[in-house]
Amino acid sequence: MDSKSIRQKYLDFFKSKGHQIVNSAPIVLKNDPTLMFTNAGMNQFKDYFLGNETPKYKRVADTQKCLRVSGKHNDLEEVGLDTYHHTMFEMLGNWSFGDYFKNEAIEWSWELLTEVYKLPKDRIYVSVFGGDASEGLERDDEAFEIWKKFIDPDRIIYGSKKDNFWEMGDQGPCGPCSEIHVDLRSEEEVKRVNGKDLVNEGDPLVVEIWNNVFIQYNRKADGSLESLPAKHVDTGMGFERLCMAVQKKTSNYDTDVFQPIIQYIAGEAGKKYGENEQTDIAIRVLSDHIRAISFTIADGQLPSNNKAGYVIRRILRRAVRYSYTFLDFKVPFIYRLVPLLADQFADVFPELKAQQDFVQKVIQEEEISFLRTLEIGLKKLEQIKEELKGKSDTINGKVVFDLYDTFGFPLDLTALIAREAGYKIDEPGFEKEMSLQKDRSRKAATSETSDWVMVNDVEKVEFVGYDDTSSLAKIVKYRKVKTQNKEQYHIVLDTTPFYAESGGQVGDTGFIESNGTNINVVDTKKENDLIIHITDKLPSDFSHTFNAQIDTNKRALSQSNHSATHLLHAALKSVLGTHVNQKGSLVNDKVLRFDFSHYSKVTDEELRQVEKIVNRKIRENVLLDERRNVPISDAKNMGAMALFGEKYGEFVRVITFDKSFSVELCGGTHVKSTGSIGLFKIIAESSVAAGVRRIEAVTAEAAEEFVYSQTETVSKIRELLRTPGDIVKATDGLLEERNKLQKQIEELMSRQTASIKAELISKAIKSDNINFIVDKIEAGSAEALKQISYEIKNKLDNVFVVLGSEIDGKPTLSVMISENLVNERKLDARTIIKELAKEIQGGGGGQAFYATAGGKNAAGLDSAIARAKGMIKELV
Repeated sequence: MDSKSIRQKYLDFFKSKGHQIVNSAPIVLKNDPTLMFTNAGMNQFKDYFLGNETPKYKRVADTQKCLRVSGKHNDLEEVGLDTYHHTMFEMLGNWSFGDYFKNEAIEWSWELLTEVYKLPKDRIYVSVFGGDASEGLERDDEAFEIWKKFIDPDRIIYGSKKDNFWEMGDQGPCGPCSEIHVDLRSEEEVKRVNGKDLVNEGDPLVVEIWNNVFIQYNRKADGSLESLPAKHVDTGMGFERLCMAVQKKTSNYDTDVFQPIIQYIAGEAGKKYGENEQTDIAIRVLSDHIRAISFTIADGQLPSNNKAGYVIRRILRRAVRYSYTFLDFKVPFIYRLVPLLADQFADVFPELKAQQDFVQKVIQEEEISFLRTLEIGLKKLEQIKEELKGKSDTINGKVVFDLYDTFGFPLDLTALIAREAGYKIDEPGFEKEMSLQKDRSRKAATSETSDWVMVNDVEKVEFVGYDDTSSLAKIVKYRKVKTQNKEQYHIVLDTTPFYAESGGQVGDTGFIESNGTNINVVDTKKENDLIIHITDKLPSDFSHTFNAQIDTNKRALSQSNHSATHLLHAALKSVLGTHVNQKGSLVNDKVLRFDFSHYSKVTDEELRQVEKIVNRKIRENVLLDERRNVPISDAKNMGAMALFGEKYGEFVRVITFDKSFSVELCGGTHVKSTGSIGLFKIIAESSVAAGVRRIEAVTAEAAEEFVYSQTETVSKIRELLRTPGDIVKATDGLLEERNKLQKQIEELMSRQTASIKAELISKAIKSDNINFIVDKIEAGSAEALKQISYEIKNKLDNVFVVLGSEIDGKPTLSVMISENLVNERKLDARTIIKELAKEIQGGGGGQAFYATAGGKNAAGLDSAIARAKGMIKELV
């Protein structure tokens, strides 16, 4: 049975049991502050479990893209080394929201595995929760008794809280779970050791493939548990492991999920998979990592240097390191795997196929960049080894950490290169630095969140902000949040006009008021789908009805910018081509920022065309056509643009400004007609990442102020140039004159430098076969000081040169020593410069043969030179 059939049979089975089949949520999470990536199938249903939202269906099933490389689920360094860890994986899941519970979940699990997939019944083991005295939790005898109907009690295990009690996080819904394990070992191994003894013991062939979680408690902030009013089922089955079991393989990588890509990599590398362990690991790393990288980019997360983007960059760089070191790919290669992956998942996750060219381009540029970094890092390692010669056989732990942190060199790669050169690494020192970094990150992110305090019980929270800027509201619940010693409060209202930050548009600010007392709302956020008003204080009486009022001026400016992004998007497609797609945006009351897919700089003429189109649509005063609760299929038939990486439900909101121009799915706020925008002005265009450009623009009053400012600047320049005519021509003339003068200055400086150099060489004192030159000179610039030092070194052998100069009122020192003296006499310019720099109240550094220092005390130059002359006596 191939993997496509295995996946489809799962979905068909649960459809036959009354489940609604839903799409996978994006792998990149937008409105969940607790997670960067979807790491389990239940993430998109959290609001149902938390009681924030009423589920549309009581029974749901899907296959979900998941990523586990951050937080407590961090398997990255294991991936490739074994046969079953992955970064991105598929999680097959079925859910019951207050409908069926343990009986049906267990019965259907058994039916699907044994009757549909035909897994051997005598190779299956199950575990149930064995209770926990410290929590006052009884063992799950109910699940045990249900399992006894299908499986021999000898193959049912009572598991620990660690293995058989599932929790969403430190707080929130939780409950006992029942894991299903399968024994894939040979008959000989099975006879030798009972599979029951290997469950949850790390054996790669006795693996968990399915977990049925019975959510029946809520974990409070103080650690206590309370029973939930409704009981839910949350299951997850690892698709890759299921394929391994059904296809009778001993490794996930031997299934048809991975083999096509594995064989392609092996062929291109000129290797044979299965012959060499190091090569096999590298091939597995590439075949796994390309999935995580490609799907996260397709879902809108570009590689970067922070947060989720850094995680993706780290995965990509790990793949490049393995391909470079063990597969000998010295040029970009990984991007070539994208088409194979896109074709493989075209039917189940079509977003990758739709953006194949874009994803390839981003990965290729990242590879090019990191291969350059890799070469620099390798040279840095060579330099470190050179400096250690004859001094130590161990590379300092902080140096190893810096290589990891700056160049992306992992501990094992540095250790490998060091070992080949006969060096060891200071691993405890590295771990200490790593621990310090983690502590810094942990402290920066420390947050304490109290339990929600319920005030009013309501069926749902209603957002009225599309139509109203104020509303009467009751407080539903509140909680206290403490972050870095700053206390704030989260308040949920039953009716709110406040737009919560989403889709690039910032959240509303304003106030809630009762009996003349105002409480400022400093921001509005979404936590999953719950609208949270952030305040600095709480009302004294929660029983009141409050007037919730947004800052209407800020909202008006924000929605002008938001509507302008829709016009901009359409204009860019018109001018640059249909390949343009939104890749991110920021919309607030001051500026709009729009990121889009495009492979070259947008020319000034193209920007002008885009700007003209947008402003023409503004002058046409196109009326907003807003349609709510449109079936997604109808919206697509209308030609509505959907953004990759956004989560859309069955019913969507469609925003249209001229149906032949701009039709988009959007949840943000907008102007009633484009004329309200007033004026649109592009102020910057730049590159964000490979294949992604950014336009920054302003509208309304901000656009007017920008035009006024530019006009005023031009007028001032005209005044300064004293010309009413062509100021560009006049400026060109000034620049040409400046360049001529600059050349003359450089010629004079060159002659001065030559003169100074000749005079210094004539003053050289030779002692003990060393040419000493120590003097205070007028160098003009730090670069001139450096040039003089190098030219002296090139002219004379065995030089020891110390020069001082006052440059722009600041003292500067330099020390130059011939390389042979550095090696033979154990001299170090860095040590010497640090001592001399004390005289000028400064500090410096550099290399063993050349170092410089700057300081605050120019009067100390003479004493620094005198001290350097004293050093000569010590040397000879």
